[in-house]
Amino acid sequence: MLLIPAIDLKDGQCVRLKQGEMDDATVFSSDPGAMARHWLEAGARRLHLVDLNGAFAGKPKNGAAIRSITDVVGDDIPVQLGGGIRDLDTIEHYLDNGISYVIIGTAAVKNPGFLHDACSAFPGHIIVGLDAKDGKVAVDGWSKLTGHDVVDLAKKFEDYGVESVIYTDIGRDGMLSGVNVEATVRLARALRIPVIASGGITDLRDIDALCAVEGEGIMGAITGRAIYEGTLDFAAAQARADELNGVTE
Repeated sequence: MLLIPAIDLKDGQCVRLKQGEMDDATVFSSDPGAMARHWLEAGARRLHLVDLNGAFAGKPKNGAAIRSITDVVGDDIPVQLGGGIRDLDTIEHYLDNGISYVIIGTAAVKNPGFLHDACSAFPGHIIVGLDAKDGKVAVDGWSKLTGHDVVDLAKKFEDYGVESVIYTDIGRDGMLSGVNVEATVRLARALRIPVIASGGITDLRDIDALCAVEGEGIMGAITGRAIYEGTLDFAAAQARADELNGVTE
């Protein structure tokens, strides 16, 4: 199973939010490129970037910070990016500038036609990010809960041709309260495409729990606060996941 370090960008700095609150941000680094290099050297095989300002503004906002990361990573590992992606031109710009996968979240829910067009124009490069609480999808930086059932919506988007689904349990994200394995498995079982788990990973017990259900269709897990605050040693966690599921370098 792939463990994917998250680099959340706000005002050009690497931060973590508690439950999506922009006013509750902890700054972990003012040098995003150095942070990317750190995770690369720790053995990361993919990076997860979020343009937080972009997510709230509805358009890209952290271009310089994102470039500093793609300059460091180059072609070594794929980088996936979400936040503020609302049109095909933005997707094309990112894919032309070192981003491997673009994550569409709120725009997919509010404007499914856009997601459909994106999947047609850039097949294999579109990931949909679904944030949910109690099985219902949230939009606009988690500020609004919708009536959409997360499984129903994910199945619809799978038919559009998305590459995978990032499922974030927003009741747990940034809270170090353990990952919602049951809800993640329920979604993965309903889909043919892979699911990436997100939200709540705290320590090696969460890695063990996710590895135990990897065969249900969970290809990876995004980890943020835990690796920055030290409750999870990233390199040790990836080594543990590889050992549990028989991956050899």
